[in-house]
Amino acid sequence: MEQTYKKILVGVDGSEHATEAFKKAVEVARRNQGTVIVATIIEPQIPLMVGTSSFSDDFVEAESERANLLLEECVAYGESVQFTAIEKVMVFGQAKSILATELPRNHQIDLLMVGQSGLNAVEKMMVGSVASYVILKAPCDVLVIAIPEEKQ
Repeated sequence: MEQTYKKILVGVDGSEHATEAFKKAVEVARRNQGTVIVATIIEPQIPLMVGTSSFSDDFVEAESERANLLLEECVAYGESVQFTAIEKVMVFGQAKSILATELPRNHQIDLLMVGQSGLNAVEKMMVGSVASYVILKAPCDVLVIAIPEEKQ
């Protein structure tokens, strides 16, 4: 049985691992005549030692602008390699649960590609990596992308 992946989800956060995952997602989608859904998730709260703290409206606006720029960079990369089947998604909430379950179900995802590690080192220390969570919870195939040694 040959597996084809028509709808590929990849989360981006500006990290090298996420960028590499996105570029590889483009190539997988190209081979399968599929679509890449590129998502960036803005977490409106930061974990503190006790409870959480909400960010100000100015912070959320700045993060939204940063996320939009990141998504536009992904589209520009796709255009630079003659691939335009890219859908952008920006969501507010907890990154790992949205990436692992909500987006795959809402977009009928066949394959979720995720970088081995991202920008959020504090979360990795406290509650485990997004990649680990996604592997356990996603309702579709998951491919974890490592950075080639020569790029590290």
